[in-house]
Amino acid sequence: MRLMLAAAFCVALSGLGAKAQEPIKLAIVNDSIPQSLTGQPGNAEAGKKVFLTRTLGNCLACHEVASLKSEEFHGEFGPSLDGVAGRYSAAQLRLIVANPKRLFADTVMPAFYKNDGFSRVRPEFVGKSILTAAQVEDVVAFLQTLK
Repeated sequence: MRLMLAAAFCVALSGLGAKAQEPIKLAIVNDSIPQSLTGQPGNAEAGKKVFLTRTLGNCLACHEVASLKSEEFHGEFGPSLDGVAGRYSAAQLRLIVANPKRLFADTVMPAFYKNDGFSRVRPEFVGKSILTAAQVEDVVAFLQTLK
């Protein structure tokens, strides 16, 4: 019994030395993020997968996209994304996906690339963003195909 308690105590202490992840800082210029978050362009096909995956972007839960009509459960809460590439630049789309509240204060759309400032976060998600920088770039690349 003592051995089990000692082991549990050591495991608990091992997490104390772990460095907290630094808050994500976005290089916002004029209501946009001009530079790629990864330094590389995104992949539109990969972005489409993130867009459709319920455990990642889950964008169809709120938005409708006519070209994806074969997919189930289009939302009607958020605006239609048909023609979104004609309404916003890639830099604006990057900010909208990363942290839409920077442009639309009252939106319920989550910040997909933010890792701090939240309340009541489950312990396994503390310090983590919903999407990675590469996934954000992929989603932006996909959104740019919606002309």
